[in-house]
Amino acid sequence: MTGPHHHAYVWLGSGDVLVKPGDAHRRPGHKEFASAQVMPLECADWLLKPADRIEATFEEPKEAAGWYDAQLDHYVGLFVGSYPSEPLYEETVRALSAGEDRVGGWWVSGGRFLSLNLIACSPHRVRPDLACPLR
Repeated sequence: MTGPHHHAYVWLGSGDVLVKPGDAHRRPGHKEFASAQVMPLECADWLLKPADRIEATFEEPKEAAGWYDAQLDHYVGLFVGSYPSEPLYEETVRALSAGEDRVGGWWVSGGRFLSLNLIACSPHRVRPDLACPLR
């Protein structure tokens, strides 16, 4: 990928893994960071994870926003009263068109946490030093 685009990432896992003692495993300098399936502490750090963690890549904000809303629909059965009541499509298109990330996280049934992420790449607005994981 050469131009601006967004990589999609999903993490659904036990809250115990999310907060296993401390959060060092969610930081890039930690030995478990690359292999840890849990989401990183900073959104941009998804770009430091192995490329096989990327669920999809989008060059068009409208396509990425459609993916994001479809993921919410896919996981709707897990929500316990915290499901976003309004579709996020237009807001997501606006954010992605401005080169921003779209990040959502929700506690869902069974003590689990769902993290949906569209992370800007080439360049990342806040962390332009991060290389695209597909290069």
